[in-house]
Amino acid sequence: MHLLHTTTKKLEEFVNPPDYAILSHRWREEEVLFADIHQEHAKGMKGYAKIEGCCEQARRDGYQYAWIDTCCIDKNSSAALAEGINSMFAWYENAQVCYVYLDDVTDNGDSETEPAFAKSEWFTRGWTLQELIAPTSLFFFDSRWREIGSKNSLAGLLSSITRVHANVLTRVNAGSDKLVATRESFSVATKMSWAAGRKTTRTEDRAYSLMGIFKVHMPVIYGEGEKKAFFRLQLEIIRTSHDQSIFAW
Repeated sequence: MHLLHTTTKKLEEFVNPPDYAILSHRWREEEVLFADIHQEHAKGMKGYAKIEGCCEQARRDGYQYAWIDTCCIDKNSSAALAEGINSMFAWYENAQVCYVYLDDVTDNGDSETEPAFAKSEWFTRGWTLQELIAPTSLFFFDSRWREIGSKNSLAGLLSSITRVHANVLTRVNAGSDKLVATRESFSVATKMSWAAGRKTTRTEDRAYSLMGIFKVHMPVIYGEGEKKAFFRLQLEIIRTSHDQSIFAW
């Protein structure tokens, strides 16, 4: 696992990673990729400001390391990409804190903030579903890195936006045993409904982005198409679960 040092902006590789903050965001133009981060031209790319904002917030919170998907996964390596996709849920779950950066929301502290928050594109994307569910500690920030609120404080609003039950979002208040029971108490069909209507750039990612939510792993085969990817996902769910609601879905 590669982590970005929040002061030096250098990548370091770990087998047993230290405490780290993790970023959830929408990909935009000129994101700083794995191949760019150590190059001088990275500082001139549009996505670099987002990296700086994340690192600055992490330092304020006392973290030396951060994980950002754009620059911490070598997407030119099929092995690294497959590992990243299969490990993504766990990486978000194991992070000490998750920062959700909403570049299309400006928190002015007025009555327009909540509607703008609910309409953020972040809530329409496939990968951000697991990024919402997995972390225990999660905070939302607006386009200027001003804190909007936490997953706990906004649980009711988040549930109405995403259809994910508030108990799944506020599990930080439960013990570890209860945490697992709460998450697993929802049927396969219900979990599938949480993902309905969400979009991904690569069609196969509509299936791959759900692997962590269903606790399954499978090879990543870009080019197989959405139908084949979903078929393989369903086979893995059936293999590991006795939940018959998958057939109703």
